[in-house]
Amino acid sequence: MSGKARRRVLPAVAVLVTVAIGAVVLRSAAQTNPDAALPFPPPARSVPAVAQPTFADFAGAEACGACHAEQYATWRRSTHGRAGGPPTRARVIAPFTGAPIRFKDAVVTPSLTPRGDFIFTVAQKDRADRVYRVDAVVGGGFMAGGGTQAFFSKFPDGTLRFLPFDYSKPLGRWFCNTLGRADRGWLPITPEIALADCSDWTPNRVLGDSDRFENCQQCHGSQIEIAFDVPSRRYQTRFTTLAINCESCHGPGRRHVELARSGRIATEVDIGMRALSTLTKDESLGVCFQCHAMKATLRPGYLPGKRFEEHFGLKLPQVFDTLYLPDGRTRTFAYQEGHLASDCYLNGSMTCVDCHDPHGQGYRDVRGFPLQGRFDNGQCLGCHPSKEQPLERHTHHRPSSPGSRCVACHMPYLQQPDVRQQIPYGRSDHTIPIPRPLYDTREGLENACRQCHRDQTAERLQSQVTTWYGEVKPQPEPVTARFAAERVAESRSAIRRILDANGTHPMAEFVGLADVLQRYVSPDAPELDQATIGRLEQRATSTDPEIQALALATLHLARGADPDVRRFLSDQLRALGTREADVRDRWAWILKIRGDSYLNAGDPRNAVLAYERANEVRPDYPSLSRARALAYMTLGQHDKAAEQLRRSLALKPGQAHVMVQLGVTLMQGGDIDGATSAFRDATTVNPWDPIGYANLGVALLRRGEVRSSIEALEKAVSLDPSLADANFMLANAYATLRQLKQAADALERGLEFAPRDAAARRMLDEIRRAR
Repeated sequence: MSGKARRRVLPAVAVLVTVAIGAVVLRSAAQTNPDAALPFPPPARSVPAVAQPTFADFAGAEACGACHAEQYATWRRSTHGRAGGPPTRARVIAPFTGAPIRFKDAVVTPSLTPRGDFIFTVAQKDRADRVYRVDAVVGGGFMAGGGTQAFFSKFPDGTLRFLPFDYSKPLGRWFCNTLGRADRGWLPITPEIALADCSDWTPNRVLGDSDRFENCQQCHGSQIEIAFDVPSRRYQTRFTTLAINCESCHGPGRRHVELARSGRIATEVDIGMRALSTLTKDESLGVCFQCHAMKATLRPGYLPGKRFEEHFGLKLPQVFDTLYLPDGRTRTFAYQEGHLASDCYLNGSMTCVDCHDPHGQGYRDVRGFPLQGRFDNGQCLGCHPSKEQPLERHTHHRPSSPGSRCVACHMPYLQQPDVRQQIPYGRSDHTIPIPRPLYDTREGLENACRQCHRDQTAERLQSQVTTWYGEVKPQPEPVTARFAAERVAESRSAIRRILDANGTHPMAEFVGLADVLQRYVSPDAPELDQATIGRLEQRATSTDPEIQALALATLHLARGADPDVRRFLSDQLRALGTREADVRDRWAWILKIRGDSYLNAGDPRNAVLAYERANEVRPDYPSLSRARALAYMTLGQHDKAAEQLRRSLALKPGQAHVMVQLGVTLMQGGDIDGATSAFRDATTVNPWDPIGYANLGVALLRRGEVRSSIEALEKAVSLDPSLADANFMLANAYATLRQLKQAADALERGLEFAPRDAAARRMLDEIRRAR
């Protein structure tokens, strides 16, 4: 899932290292589980039923064109076929004319070089200009609700990084995303905002799915892979194309092509790839949800053709971020996964390709006949023909007016709330809701009726809807129960409201369960009575792996020391069969995220308990050992932290960031020499990671090796100038040598990214007075 992670700001001008700079902050504590006498069965060693595709198994879209010329030509003209690629005059819609983009503290100039390269030149006072060549373009302003174009540059470490100068086609303006910094959403770039207000400055978001960077997952291209190559000490980023090609949907095609070229395709039962027409409803949706959904990454290394559920969880983001309302509509930021909450999906067979032509991205009806466009009522009337007899009887609007378009009322374009209002970025609501003006307004949603009738109050619009249609179809019980629980003060009653709801609405069921875990349940919760345990145990037998995993994780966290509950959990693990890995991965993931929440809230003891229970479910995951280590570090239990970090390295060697954390642990425990050695190991394994150099600089400064410390810290801030704390520590080192100008420069650089750091500002004032 793409994140909007916030950079952590440590206390300035003091000790840099409490945990590695820029790492996710975790806190911790707890004892070993007292119930270890009743262990869970270990994870099964599963063998894939079929060989897993590799990058070499993909042939590229051009290999398809010889036999499938019509589909290939249609695809080439489509938005998927034109989704991205190298910068060309035809592809780039943004003005690289030399006209400056003016920030409060910088001027960024997009221009073309004499040899035809697209570049951004960043100029700031008293700094050398920085030039970023555009190596990749994503988007072409195609979205109806607000098309944008983004640019990537290849960095020396082998990553392709997003440059924080987006272009809005509807506005004809440059903009950037300020979430996590200025927190004002997406803003047009003006002289009123600083360059450091942009959350992606300096460039830190990469193309591909990486646990070391904020990232765009695999969505903006085809067959994208990013991995750190230890022998070359660089990241390797590769992809077939930055368009969305045939194999993004159909899976690897090399064997299919070889069979076709050899003339054996007509005689073989196996044609070398699965026909998409044979997919189930959920498998078909999974093809599109590779990109058109917010999702949690459970396992790295996804390529089309691998099983979607093995790598991603669609509902899981709700556990750490309230993305959705109970009815599946977007609360913050989402894509098209609201489809999973629509009646057309829940009570019908509708998939994406029932309305969208997968090759040309045009529109079609349920029988596959092409339609005029996105507003053609044929999308809906193919399944709901009675609504057309006559149309005005249902819509209460003139047949030719926008009010008689099915999608105007049932799939309105809604601005994404996290984006805010200054940059158009609306998406069609794929929950396909019934307009409910009062309900929508209460939940902070723009109602479909208000999009045309802005002079009317929600009450007036609701009255009109009731006059025309009477009492509209009620919401499913899991939806109404979740809203009712918000109005109940006593937690046991709120839990009962949520868990007693009947009806089939997996999204609402998951949202309600997530609320139970987040708001009403604590580790080893005494308030969880037997009746509630019974209700959770019933949910823990769900056939939906995400609902089942969430119920199991809630029971495990809340009553994991209860022998009867542990026996139930163990029995469920044994009964999972072929679904075991899917449920285990989600169960452990949920507990880890819950542990992270406790740590960030300053509740270390509960965090450790959550991590330990996640480790019971997935003892083979290096990330869990790392999380436990961070918790123990916060508790001051350095020996335990070091043990967990060494375990993580044993499970997955070559993790430079874990070596850094080991160094931090050793330093906090007083072993400066051991810490220095660990930091040097990290910078040897990955010489592009600024965190290793920053912490090495701190260790050397503590050892009194000031000049060597400056060298390491300068390296850190050259790799990532946004590391405010590294700049502040560099100022300390220069001040030790009485090099006050250099100290002041470092403080000013750090204050760009941490302008409210009082200690750094006081130090800068003192240095200025001293000079």
